[in-house]
Amino acid sequence: MATHEPVPARPRKLVALHWLTVLCVVAAATLILLWNELDGRALRQWLLEGHRHAGLLVLLLFFARVGLRMRYGKLQPGGDHPRIVRICAGLTHVALYALLLALPLLGWAMSSAAGTPVHFFGLTLPPLVGEDEDLADALQAWHVDAAWALLVLVTLHLGAALWHHFVLRDHTLRMMLPGRRR
Repeated sequence: MATHEPVPARPRKLVALHWLTVLCVVAAATLILLWNELDGRALRQWLLEGHRHAGLLVLLLFFARVGLRMRYGKLQPGGDHPRIVRICAGLTHVALYALLLALPLLGWAMSSAAGTPVHFFGLTLPPLVGEDEDLADALQAWHVDAAWALLVLVTLHLGAALWHHFVLRDHTLRMMLPGRRR
């Protein structure tokens, strides 16, 4: 592949939302991992609230991304790939989107079931479910399992992006990099 070959453009708004989502997912994961390791009631509460805020931002970004994807329609692929590769990529993206929706909703429902109000930048959000200790425990397990599934899919997604870039040498990764030239 020639280095002067133009990179097909992805809509800048989609690229920005992609990287904002990455930032919020990393923040949510970092905050909850720190929460597990640190002591101090006030600090742990601050970390948990930060985790919830980051998760709710992921939920908002999910809806913005879905809205933009619907607006833009089918996007141009980064290269010419076999049908099975395109199907696998599409299924992975659907699973990623499903988890980006499910994880924040599970966390919100878990907090509601535990009787903990969910706050988002000064607003108290309505509970998604009634208080139920057993349900809270089940939702927590589902939330953790979904987080592990998201980690697996993100790792697969990142590996595929690097494979496209370093092995196939196509435009897939460069199309999603911020600040690229059109």
